[in-house]
Amino acid sequence: MSHVLSEKLKESLGSLLPIILIVLALNFTFAPMPFAVRGMFLLGAFFLLVGMVMFTLGQHLALMPIGEHLGQYLSRSRKIWLIVIAALLMGTMVTIAEPDLQILARQVPGIPNMVLTVTVAVGLGVFLVLAMLRILYQVSMAKLLAVSYIGAFILGIFVPKEYFAVAFDAGGVTTGPFAIPFILALGVGVSSVRGGKSNRDDSFGLAALCSVGPVYAVMILSFFYEPQQSDLHTEALQNIGTVPQLFEEFLHAFPAHFYEIALAVLPLVLLFLVFQVTVLRLPVGTLIKIGVGLVYTYLGLVVFLTGVSTGFMPAGVFIGKYLGGLPHAWVLIPLGAVMGFFIVLAEPAVHVLIEEVEDLSGGAITKKVLRRAFSISVAIALALAMIRVLTHVSIWWVILPGYALAIILSRFSPKVFTAIAFDSGAVASGPMTATFVLPFTMGVCESSGGNIMTDAFGVVALVAMTPLFTVQIVGLLYQRSLAGAQDAEEGSLESITHHLEEQRVHERWGAAEYSDAQGRFDADADMDYAASQEWVEEVGSASLVRRVASDNEYINFDDYDYERIESLVTEEDFFGDEFEEGEAL
Repeated sequence: MSHVLSEKLKESLGSLLPIILIVLALNFTFAPMPFAVRGMFLLGAFFLLVGMVMFTLGQHLALMPIGEHLGQYLSRSRKIWLIVIAALLMGTMVTIAEPDLQILARQVPGIPNMVLTVTVAVGLGVFLVLAMLRILYQVSMAKLLAVSYIGAFILGIFVPKEYFAVAFDAGGVTTGPFAIPFILALGVGVSSVRGGKSNRDDSFGLAALCSVGPVYAVMILSFFYEPQQSDLHTEALQNIGTVPQLFEEFLHAFPAHFYEIALAVLPLVLLFLVFQVTVLRLPVGTLIKIGVGLVYTYLGLVVFLTGVSTGFMPAGVFIGKYLGGLPHAWVLIPLGAVMGFFIVLAEPAVHVLIEEVEDLSGGAITKKVLRRAFSISVAIALALAMIRVLTHVSIWWVILPGYALAIILSRFSPKVFTAIAFDSGAVASGPMTATFVLPFTMGVCESSGGNIMTDAFGVVALVAMTPLFTVQIVGLLYQRSLAGAQDAEEGSLESITHHLEEQRVHERWGAAEYSDAQGRFDADADMDYAASQEWVEEVGSASLVRRVASDNEYINFDDYDYERIESLVTEEDFFGDEFEEGEAL
């Protein structure tokens, strides 16, 4: 238990440290924060760390075992209708409790938090069913993703522009630490139902397909709610001047989060109890362990969201507002690129995917190359986000060409890398993007006079989009390096074969020395002559003299001729057991 706890602490600290260092660097350079904002940020970072440790520990003790047990049961049952029901219910319930979705819902005006959360969760559940059926009937992942995104863009034409970017942001935040374990577990179970064997390629692309469902869900929901402008308020923090007041601010925020998270997690707990009573019937010891894990998960979510809403988000908004109001606002473009380059490596799921890709390629695509690809892609995403905010360019002009490029690349990239690329978009837009990058972008947008709904929202979608073509380009490079390795292997085999043939000639005929009349002959220089009978006879005579002389150093061969030497010894004395009777010299 202590080993797992220390490991989770190390992972969580590694996730938070880059963003903490970036914010502190901005505080001492471009955007000095007042005591209240700086103190709330640092205290919020502490709560985030504690919440992430507790949540990930609960995931280890409860969420992953629940998904594994459910997946194993589905694998044994081999009932398609049960897989469909389980995928729909579990996909919906785990998404409701997804912390990234909770954070996004708090920042979207015009739609009640719970309405948006439940609608997005149902959208993911529906597409999780579609993902399971895809495995059963072996539909091409690239074609299914292409059709899904084309349909989303067609539907987006009729969606109010204020909600178009929000829809794609929702798709980027739903496949997080709550949903992924269940998605993968169900994927393994369905693969077993299909053929009795788990296809490794089926595990890739599930998260990508599931993330399309929330896009459709928000677009449909937008027809029932009028768009509203988001207002960002950080003035209340100016009244905080002491450390006790900082803690008091967080204590006031805890009760509301206790209630909201209880409503979000309770359906998942009840659904698990239904499965336990009806089909799973796990032993008491396992139930106690899962129960303790669920408590850790609940408390971790409460602490995590309290730190985000009370500490991290106000700091992001303040820094964004301050930098957006500077005379040279263009500096936000390289600054956003630098932030994206480092922040993406703080996402724990990114490192998991990197290891899977390295294993899949047999080490041909190294972790260093993949990390660089992720960093560059998210750097491009945040640079594009800053350009959009400053120029008020519609997200259509960015996201449509981006997905078109990704779909075109899917025609040439290896199929498994296409699925990995779309999965990478889901893991890149994790907690750090939702907790800091989005509030930061909203602050820049408000300071520069933009529309938050149309200009700021969409940054999560860009973070989820850019890895689609960078990872597929890596796949093309892998395919090219694999082809080059095969050509090099064929060339090496030809070279080795040629060398062995030459070595056989040398071993059989000696050093290719001739009689005194002929002189020395280099067999490598003229292999055509070396194959002639004249050369064979000359080499045989010279080799015979050399070998007899080495075995009979006391004899002066100057007084002997070849015929006399041949009468003294037999051929077996020179060639040993390898000589076959009747074989010509």
